[in-house]
Amino acid sequence: MEKKLEFTHKAKIQIEKITKSEEKKYFRIEVKGGGCSGYKYNFSFDDKIDKDDILFSKTIIDKNSLDIIAGSTVDFKKELIGESFVINNPKASASCGCGLSFSV
Repeated sequence: MEKKLEFTHKAKIQIEKITKSEEKKYFRIEVKGGGCSGYKYNFSFDDKIDKDDILFSKTIIDKNSLDIIAGSTVDFKKELIGESFVINNPKASASCGCGLSFSV
């Protein structure tokens, strides 16, 4: 099965905008252990691609993280409380209120 991530139009625009303004080549998505639900999403910037990274246009994600979030959609939302990237993960069985922590 091919491991895919979908990016909304809003997410693509924001990633392009951030990578230009931060003078970094790539937007990095990682899934790490921790958070109130077991795993948490980590968003950062990077100038290099590691050997176990997969490239999605201007976004990089390591193979282990992609195993956990394959089939997800990455979106960017602006709300009254702020703006943030959101991952809609169909494998997540539970998540916390902030949307950054989840379990599978």
